[in-house]
Amino acid sequence: MTETERVELFGHVLDDGTLARILNEIIGQDCDYVMERFEIGKRADDPTSVRLAISAPAGIPLQQVLNRLQRYGANLTEPGEPELAAVDVAGSFPEGFYSSTNLETEVFLHGEWKRLANPEMDCGIVITDGVPVTKPMSDVVEGEMVIIGTEGVRVKTEPRSINPEETTFEFMNSVVSSEKPQSLQVRNIAEDFRRVKADGKKILWVGGPAIVHTGSGPAMVALIEAGYVDVLFAGNALAAHDIESNMFGTSLGVDLTNAAGVDHGHEHHLRAINRVRRSGSIAQAVAEGVITGGIMHGMVRADNDYVLVGSVRDDGPLPDVYTDVLEGQRAMRGAIDDVGYSIMVATMLHAIATGNILPASVPLVCVDINPATVTKLSDRGSAQAVGVVTDIGLFMEQLATELVPGYRPG
Repeated sequence: MTETERVELFGHVLDDGTLARILNEIIGQDCDYVMERFEIGKRADDPTSVRLAISAPAGIPLQQVLNRLQRYGANLTEPGEPELAAVDVAGSFPEGFYSSTNLETEVFLHGEWKRLANPEMDCGIVITDGVPVTKPMSDVVEGEMVIIGTEGVRVKTEPRSINPEETTFEFMNSVVSSEKPQSLQVRNIAEDFRRVKADGKKILWVGGPAIVHTGSGPAMVALIEAGYVDVLFAGNALAAHDIESNMFGTSLGVDLTNAAGVDHGHEHHLRAINRVRRSGSIAQAVAEGVITGGIMHGMVRADNDYVLVGSVRDDGPLPDVYTDVLEGQRAMRGAIDDVGYSIMVATMLHAIATGNILPASVPLVCVDINPATVTKLSDRGSAQAVGVVTDIGLFMEQLATELVPGYRPG
C-alpha cells in the first residue's frame, strides 16, 4: 500500500537548482514521484511550472517528506483547511506539528489565505483569534492551537533577479570565493545600505570581537554616527573588548596602536567589565563618563538597539548580557521589526542564530575571513545569505570610506 499526494512549484526552479534538490530529497527518503506537469518558461524571466505526484510506501510517513519539500517551495495542489491540535504539554508541540520555514507563508483559514506576519524557521504555527503566528517550541503554552501537517499551508520562495544590474545583492549572490573583486563588493553593499535607509528600513549588524581586534572599531563608530548601524547583535566579547579598547587602548591585552602586548594586559578586559558592572549597565557607564568612546558608546549615544547574548565561556559578563539564551532569543526577535538588511561580520554562532530568526526576504551578507562561515549559514537554512571572504579590518575601513563623507582610515 502506498500513500500519494500532489505538489506543485513555480519559479526559476531549474536555474537555481531547486527542482534537482526536491527530486533528490524524494528519492533520498525512499519515496517515488511522477512528473505530471513540466512547463519551462520560454523567456528568461518566465517561471517554470512543475507538478509532482509523490508516493510513499507503507512505513514511511509521507507527511514528513512533504514538510521537508515545502522548504523548497513545493506546496500541496489541494491544500484544504489545516488540521489543528491543542498544546497538551507547555513548552512542546503536539506530535506531527508543522515545522515552519523562513519563507513567506500563508495559512488557509475560514475560506481565505492569511499571511503569516513573522515567518521564522524551526517554529510551529499557532492560531490565535483566527490569526496565524510562528512560535518557538519553548514559548507555547497549554491550550494553544497548533497546525499539524502541511495541509492548509503554502509558502512562496523569494523571487530571484536574473539581471545582475537590477540589484546589487543579486549580483553578489553566487559561489563563496575570496577571488571576487572586494572593492566592487563593498560598493555594492554601500549602495544596498543607502537604498535600505531610503526605504525607511533598519540595518542589522551582527558582530564578533574581531571588529575590535583588527583595529576597525573607529570605522564602525563612524558608520554608527552616520546612521548605518540601527541594531547590533553580539556576544559579551565584542562589547567587552570594545570597552577595554576605550579604557586601556588594548584589545585582549594587545596595544591597538602598535600590535604589541603590554604588561598585565591580560587583565584589562576584566577591569573594564568590572568598572561597567559597578555602574550597573553600559548606558549608565556612558552617562557617568566611565565609557567615553567606542562602539557601545556610539550605540548608546545614538539611542540604537543592541542585544548582547552570552555563552558559557564569558568573563564577567557585562551587566547588559543575557545569560539565559531563551531570553536572549526573545530579545533578538523583538529587535528585528523593520529590519530590511542584515550584515554579519566575523561571527559564526551569532550569525547562524540571527539567520534562524530572520525571514528569507531580508537580504543577508556574511563577511568573514573563513569561507566556511557563510557556507554553514546557508546550510542551516539561510539560503539568501551571500558571502564576502576578506580581512575584516580592510573591509570595515573600505565600507566606512564609501559611506561616511570625509572618513579616512587610521
